[in-house]
Amino acid sequence: MNNPRTRYYFVSDVHLRPSAPDAHIPERRFLSFLEKAQKDAAAIYLLGDIFDYWYEYKYTIPRGYVRVLGKLAELADSGVKLFFMPGNHDVWMYDFFSSEIGGQIVKQPFFVDIGGSSFCLGHGDGLGYTSFGFSLLRSIFHCKFLQRLYSAIHPRWSFALGYAWSAHSRKVKNLNSDFVPQFKGTQEPIYQYALKISSDRNVNCFVFGHFHTPTCQILPGGGQFFILGEWSASGEYLVYDSSEKKFEFLCE
Repeated sequence: MNNPRTRYYFVSDVHLRPSAPDAHIPERRFLSFLEKAQKDAAAIYLLGDIFDYWYEYKYTIPRGYVRVLGKLAELADSGVKLFFMPGNHDVWMYDFFSSEIGGQIVKQPFFVDIGGSSFCLGHGDGLGYTSFGFSLLRSIFHCKFLQRLYSAIHPRWSFALGYAWSAHSRKVKNLNSDFVPQFKGTQEPIYQYALKISSDRNVNCFVFGHFHTPTCQILPGGGQFFILGEWSASGEYLVYDSSEKKFEFLCE
C-alpha cells in the first residue's frame, strides 16, 4: 500500500522570464523543485508571479516555458493537485492551466482546509490598504473589457509590450527602494488584513507572496502568518506536513 501524501508546497514569485540572458538558471531551479515535490506532494499551490509575464490568447500562449509546462502537466497526471493563483505579473490566466495542464485556477483570498487546518492563501497584492495609483493600475489589469481590447493586439506586439513593461518595473524598483515590494512588519497592510480576517473567521494559517521577503510570524490570536520568498537568489518555498502539523521554509 502506498504511503498517504501529507506534504503541501507553497511557492510564488519565481518570475520565469525567457527573454533574460540567464533564463535557464531559474528554469532549472524551478524544475528541480518540481521534481522533488513530485515524490511526496499531495498538492502544490503556485501563488502568483510564477511567470514574469503571462498573457493567454485563445489559440496562443507565451513561448519559452515548454519544459515547465510539460513538468506541471506530468505532475497533474501523476495525481498531484495543482493550484494556480494569478499574481500581478501573470494576471491574464484564463483556462489553459485547467483545460491543458489539469490544475485548478483560484483567486485570492482562497480559503481551504488542509489536513484539518484552515488556510487563507493569496498572492498578496491588493489585499488590505493599497495606494490609489496601485489600485487604479490593478483595476485596469483586471478589467474584462480592457482585456478583450488588449487581446485584439497581435501577440508579437503584446508580448513585446508586456516584457518591456516588466523590465521597466524591475528597473524602477532597482533605482528606487521605495518601490520594492518588501514586507515591512506588523504595520504592513497585508498583516493588518490577516489580523482582520482572523478576527472574523477561524483561520489557522495565512500564506502570501508578492513581498519577496520570507517571513514567519505568530498572530496575536495564535494563527501563523507567512510571506514567501522570491527566486532571483535562492528560491525559497514553504512546505506544510499535515501529519505533523509542521511548517518548514526550504531553498532550492
